[in-house]
Amino acid sequence: MSESSSSYLRMTDLPSTHLLGGGTAMCAGCGGLQALHQIYDVMGEKTVFVNAAGCMTLLSVYPFTPFRGSWLYTAMASAPAGAQGVRDALDVLRDKGRLSPEDDLGVVVLTGDGAAYGMGLSATSGAIDRGLDFLYLCYDNEGYGNTGQQSSPATPHGAHTATDPGAEGHVGFKKDIFALWVANRPRYAATVIGCEPLDLARKIETAARLSGPRLILALAPCPTGWGYAPEDTVEVARLAVRSGIFPLKEYVDGKILHTKVKRPRAPVEEYLKLQGRFAHLFEPVRQDGVIAAIQARVDAYWAARE
Repeated sequence: MSESSSSYLRMTDLPSTHLLGGGTAMCAGCGGLQALHQIYDVMGEKTVFVNAAGCMTLLSVYPFTPFRGSWLYTAMASAPAGAQGVRDALDVLRDKGRLSPEDDLGVVVLTGDGAAYGMGLSATSGAIDRGLDFLYLCYDNEGYGNTGQQSSPATPHGAHTATDPGAEGHVGFKKDIFALWVANRPRYAATVIGCEPLDLARKIETAARLSGPRLILALAPCPTGWGYAPEDTVEVARLAVRSGIFPLKEYVDGKILHTKVKRPRAPVEEYLKLQGRFAHLFEPVRQDGVIAAIQARVDAYWAARE
């Protein structure tokens, strides 16, 4: 077994969380938490987070949360419905004069990819159809990270997961949740990543100025689930953008614009090699066909837009 493969196994055998200050339990190097910190800095205290069960649920240990605003926990598939109830209640209070416009709260759904891409998709589509005024924030770590990194509808082709242990890894392909949102014609949609803070801040500021359904899709590099050292989170994230695997883009006024385009792109192999979940593609037998297929999909995406 290679050193990278054995390191991956040691990391995934660890408990999925590590205690941090104040009793809050989160993994060191979490890319989703990195993005959430920056998003909250822009949005401020006048927010209520409606949290679908997932990794970020560990931020809140009743009756405490790390946020100065409000927090509501829901089942994994129910966050958009919870957001509807919160938004309706705020509107009723405002209409009755019991809540001033200055004291109104923004409603934010906080969810992982398991809910966003899968079991919560129906409720999300309904909320978009109703024109619900909410920000839908998905931290995408490309698997069910809180329960052992099983594959989700967001798991990329070739990745090794707890439910895809074969020589070629996950045989499926990642669902394009951004395209699904755009097909529903939301008010706004954007992809972000914590290693690009200026791009992230501008998109959050744009989303905050608008009303209606808005998506923020944040790629969330995950040391324990992806198999790399926590201190490498920023490098992994940067290569996700540089290789073109994770395009930074936004949908606004009916158009999709790419906000950061890297030329020339780094080979996807540079991104894959940093992660234990792809170690089986290189050792003991190199899986050239799988690597080439991943590269070809990335090349085809950008060729259609250049």
